[in-house]
Amino acid sequence: MRIYAIQVASGQEAKVEELIRRFVDEALVGEIFVPRFETMRRCKGEWQKRTERLAPGYLFVETHDAEKLALQLRRVPAFTKVLGNNEVFIPLNDEEVAWLNAFTGGDRRVIEMSEGIVEGSKVVVLRGPLRGHEAEIKRIDRHRRMAELEVSMLGRMKTIRLGLEIISKSPAKA
Repeated sequence: MRIYAIQVASGQEAKVEELIRRFVDEALVGEIFVPRFETMRRCKGEWQKRTERLAPGYLFVETHDAEKLALQLRRVPAFTKVLGNNEVFIPLNDEEVAWLNAFTGGDRRVIEMSEGIVEGSKVVVLRGPLRGHEAEIKRIDRHRRMAELEVSMLGRMKTIRLGLEIISKSPAKA
């Protein structure tokens, strides 16, 4: 079974997931998921943990026959398009699948919030899925508690945001 990306209307991922489960033959489809990440948002003066979509407008489906899946998606009363070029549907490559599985491990498919510190200009992640991946972090937004990473996803380099709380910052050592 391979994982394919299906383009859907942004914000409609959960609705389309339910429609696919209803209209597409369940023997054809394995796991259907929308990868999400945890982040902190300020609501009424308090910081609250929330989950947001990792790739808005995309749904990931595990299947063994993308051609049949594409035909059966025509029955779904919503916009759905299996990604690929004109002749062939392109599955996620092994590195993309490994990255998704490493970060969104478990049944929930949610990337947990990470915690770290800044020492001078260097980020050190103490806890969470970003630990050991500090070199992939391109930018940190301490105000929004986010880290931006450049990742190969869906056949191209994409900037994604993940939750990262910086718990302390120390100046560079002389």
